[in-house]
Amino acid sequence: MNRSKSLIVVIALLTASLDLFAQAPSTNQSAPQRLGGSGSRPERNNLNDAFYKLGPDSLPMEGVPKGKYSEPKVIKCDVYPGTQHTYWVYVPAQYDPSKPTALMVFNDGQAFMKDTGDVRVHNVLDNLIYRREIPVILGVFINPGRRPDQPEPPSAGGDWGDRTTNRPEEYNSINDKYARVIVDELLPALRKEYNISDDPEMRGIGGASSGAIAAYTVAWHRPDQFRKVFSFIGTFVNLGNRGGNTLSDLVLQTEKKPLRIYLQDGRNDNRFGSRGENPNERDWFYNNVKLANALTKKGYDLNFSWGMNNHGQKMGGAIFPEIMRWLWRDAQVVSTDRDDMVERSLRGPFQPTSETPAGSK
Repeated sequence: MNRSKSLIVVIALLTASLDLFAQAPSTNQSAPQRLGGSGSRPERNNLNDAFYKLGPDSLPMEGVPKGKYSEPKVIKCDVYPGTQHTYWVYVPAQYDPSKPTALMVFNDGQAFMKDTGDVRVHNVLDNLIYRREIPVILGVFINPGRRPDQPEPPSAGGDWGDRTTNRPEEYNSINDKYARVIVDELLPALRKEYNISDDPEMRGIGGASSGAIAAYTVAWHRPDQFRKVFSFIGTFVNLGNRGGNTLSDLVLQTEKKPLRIYLQDGRNDNRFGSRGENPNERDWFYNNVKLANALTKKGYDLNFSWGMNNHGQKMGGAIFPEIMRWLWRDAQVVSTDRDDMVERSLRGPFQPTSETPAGSK
């Protein structure tokens, strides 16, 4: 009897470890890793990610005005008592504090703002804003909540907070609690310093893996606040028995919402089997395609790209500039007047005048 109980405990611990492993994109591409779950699976082929490279729009360009990151800011979290969120704001060189400005929120902010990372959002914003391919956008990079005694992710080993923060609970749950963090706690803090548009069509949110399902649920619960979403390798699976794999069914059962959504995933994302009756509930690619099919059937403004990538940001980062063009394609009023030399000029840095309001806002 004691031997049986010990075996059950060991299996439970291994299962919990698998859930933690699955949540964040791997940052170690040096050696193959065997995918978890039931049944036999091929080893992770790191050459799958080698095809995806950052293009010129994701790299610094000479002559392009550069924005600036704010210092890290911390807000207390009442939705998850005892925790706090750290965030940074990327302010483009063209930001005019007298004008309501578009907003894009990035979950797992530390990964999206990293200078040597797989996405390098700030370079994309600089380049596309300068060429008038997207509107002027304030980028907000928010990390998952943590207690004050917990470290800010990422850890030295590259963990995004699955083992050391509130990331699993905040990001993988499909209730409205994380939406309340963004709408009721982050937005009021931002409004104190920046002139943010009140138009939900001028607000977007995105993320990778667990950060992607979190972004989706924010817009799903609060389309009155956010109507643009992008997802890299979204964790639309039953991770931690939180029901992420049911979102596609929810789409079919619910009246269409005014959302624009871009999904990206790969055929070699996590393809775990099930520990329950549903053989596909922990298969990332299966559930991303299932969600896309449901959104298509309901007539959503949807785009998607399926590649060969593993569970990481390599493909998402490579196509991120095009994702931004697609999400924001109609957010600017375009002049067709051939004599409109402002429209035909590159968008230079904002130049304050005597009429510009004092302060950041």
